[in-house]
Amino acid sequence: MKWLNLSDNVNLLSIIGAIVIIAVVLIVSLNVFKQMKIKKESVETSEHEWDGISEYKNPLPIGWAVMFVVLIIFAIWYFLIGFPLNKYSSIGEYNEEVANHNAKYKEKYIAFDDESKLNMGRNVFLLHCAPCHGAEATGINGKAQDLTNWSSVAGILDVLENGSTGLGYGEMPAGLVEGDDAKAVATYVANGMQGEVGKDVFETTCAACHGENGEGTEGVAPALNIYTKPDFIKMVLASGKIASADASVKVIGAMPSFKSMLSDEQVDAVARYVSTLSKE
Repeated sequence: MKWLNLSDNVNLLSIIGAIVIIAVVLIVSLNVFKQMKIKKESVETSEHEWDGISEYKNPLPIGWAVMFVVLIIFAIWYFLIGFPLNKYSSIGEYNEEVANHNAKYKEKYIAFDDESKLNMGRNVFLLHCAPCHGAEATGINGKAQDLTNWSSVAGILDVLENGSTGLGYGEMPAGLVEGDDAKAVATYVANGMQGEVGKDVFETTCAACHGENGEGTEGVAPALNIYTKPDFIKMVLASGKIASADASVKVIGAMPSFKSMLSDEQVDAVARYVSTLSKE
């Protein structure tokens, strides 16, 4: 039996512990059954009484008190001598191997050219993002965000019209800017906040939350000066998007954070790929 490896200190300790526990359970159980057969003429009860029913005032069994102290001593011995926290463990070995692999892969990723990074991003997208956004990133008829227009004028107009839940920030209500002003500010943001078209509308309407230069306000609104860049997609992947509790805010639903699912290299690759999907 491979599991019965007495040369493994942890395995041996576990077996000894199991034997001790079984022995103690048997001894205590037999003792309890033995006491149940002894008839007592009078018993001491506690002062509490409910509808004429009293509770026995039994002293703490000596065996319980002894086992309590023994377990405390055993725990101290186990963590300091028997199996200290810095001793070998299979989990620690696995984490070390993963860390070494990630370090090597990071060096390899840095050497990739732009085309290789885009190809990697597409593969990551198809595996992790396409189930909701679709293989063509069109959102599968409203199931998820259409990523082919998210950074375009049309995509920004959709946000202005329907509102947004932000990225862990407060909700942005619908209809703050409408008509020609909406088109102007959408053009301004889609152009990387360059030029004069829509700048005045942004400064008078949007800057209060997003900052004068679109740098965002911590805890209030995300940065928009990176809206058309891969950095914004990285932020979305890290934070996810929450569903709205406000019925006036038209959102598709929640998007989980991929912070713990994807490596930094995978996040960078998929951000590069998504940033190339806009049709405008």
